[in-house]
Amino acid sequence: MSTTNYFAQTLKTRKLSTTMKKENKTLTLTAQMTISKTESGMDLVQVLPDNPCEGLVKPFSGAGKAQLQGNATFDFVRKRRIRRKPELKLLHSTLSYGQDGIDRYIFYLPSEQRDEFARLLTEEAEMAVIYMNNKQ
Repeated sequence: MSTTNYFAQTLKTRKLSTTMKKENKTLTLTAQMTISKTESGMDLVQVLPDNPCEGLVKPFSGAGKAQLQGNATFDFVRKRRIRRKPELKLLHSTLSYGQDGIDRYIFYLPSEQRDEFARLLTEEAEMAVIYMNNKQ
């Protein structure tokens, strides 16, 4: 990571608000924010609390949308992960109903079975259709 900061200003008194989902609690921190470029050219944003203490917030890792405005206001909203639990598991495929209202049929085939693709797809798709018809 390059130590060259293209955003030279550190924000000593910037108050950052973090909403904790399960407890629905807002925590305000006094922190410094540093923004630098990595070797690959990506922006690295770090929030460094003035008084760090273990257990203050629950650690997380997740995808989301970050926004850094010209006045140095920084917002991050985590993207809600839509989990799909397979409804039907077959040898080479799964059928799942998503919370987003989309049904998914996923077919997996090892490369050494490519010559059997048409037969296996037909057989397992028929089983998935029978399952869906019985489910309704």
